[in-house]
Amino acid sequence: MSRFAALGQVLGQPPSAPEDDEVATGTLVVRASGASAARQALDAARGARSKADPERVQLLMRATLPRHLPPQGTTTTFGDCALHAQPGERQGMLLLTAATHKLSIDFSELRPLLFRQVPIDRGLQALFTTSAAHLLSVAETLDPHGAKSYLLGLADLVLRTALRSELDRADALATRRRAATEYIRDHLSDPALTAERIADALFISRRRLYQLFDDGEGVSGRIRALRVERAKELLADPALGVRAIGEISRQCGFANAAHFSRTFRKAVGQTPRDYRDQVLGGP
Repeated sequence: MSRFAALGQVLGQPPSAPEDDEVATGTLVVRASGASAARQALDAARGARSKADPERVQLLMRATLPRHLPPQGTTTTFGDCALHAQPGERQGMLLLTAATHKLSIDFSELRPLLFRQVPIDRGLQALFTTSAAHLLSVAETLDPHGAKSYLLGLADLVLRTALRSELDRADALATRRRAATEYIRDHLSDPALTAERIADALFISRRRLYQLFDDGEGVSGRIRALRVERAKELLADPALGVRAIGEISRQCGFANAAHFSRTFRKAVGQTPRDYRDQVLGGP
């Protein structure tokens, strides 16, 4: 999902027409809306923090919608809140917009949710989509002030629950990632160290382990990087200056000295011997 989805409103695209791939099934997307939406999206893409809070916050979620809705979708507005439903071939899209200053949770606390697809529990998804769909079906009979309070409360409930789950999930991920990294460090000298062994040691599935290192490097990449770092430490130790390269290779868990040399050179730009000579001032 593009983190620049919120730019559409600023650049002239209607806020009620999110991109089809912007929200996956079972996820929630929270984005800024209003005059500051472009700045929020740009800052989020750069990993920076915006100084000004957006005027509105939008919650997007896929849902099964009533069949009677028009193909172009429908929008119902109650004061500071608006609810848009956009039908689709299989599932439609719900977009709830609420004034930021009316929410009970400060916008700064919502930053972990912004401009990304956040996995949500099925129960929360069902609560949000069912409540919104029912409100749309009887919107004309509702008191506007009561409906506004209802939508604000719904937005608060969804945001608070999603934020709590995401923070718990992030903390759990960080804890497990540290545990996995420590296990790798403790067993670097074992050339038989594999993802399966690490997963078994942590009592998690290999799929879960791969998710912990879903940063482009992967599990094998992390093992390789830690082995190279260990090799650099050993090669830079004056007390080990006479130790053979092959022995250092074995201490770091490489299958053989040739593999060690290729891997080290690719990562560092020098052979192990050249690196040691440079660091220790050898000939």
